[in-house]
Amino acid sequence: MTKFKRESRGFTLIELLIVIVFLGILAAIAIPNMKPYMAQRRLNGAVREVYSALTAARMQAVSENRWIALTIADNSHYKLFRDNNNNGTVDTGETIKTSDLHISYHDVNFSSSSGTVIIFKPDGTRDNTVSNNTLVLAGSAESKSITINNNGQVKIN
Repeated sequence: MTKFKRESRGFTLIELLIVIVFLGILAAIAIPNMKPYMAQRRLNGAVREVYSALTAARMQAVSENRWIALTIADNSHYKLFRDNNNNGTVDTGETIKTSDLHISYHDVNFSSSSGTVIIFKPDGTRDNTVSNNTLVLAGSAESKSITINNNGQVKIN
């Protein structure tokens, strides 16, 4: 009579429960530490989005040889528009694109007041008679600014 040796494969239920409890404890410790990091990432993402929109507006002004502007509509919306009559306001038929920061970055707002406008001339420079040179975005813990110098260069501060 031969004895069959039983091979044990896999994990027992107790071993699996210990691992699950251990992972739960690690998650409970790590998640609160991730909140400030995630808020900072959302602010950085929103700043990069607005920076890209400003850079694109400048390039579009040069390529189309016309005045292109970006205006802050409210605390989360901005509009990119062709300023056909060079008055610094969005008129009928001038809007190119309207964007909402809250779609991707729910806790980021413009600190700059509504109506703030950045205008790029056909040569890529900033119109400093009407437009501002700084946009400020605020997250839940900090804020960042984007400046546009008179030559039209856009920088994140």
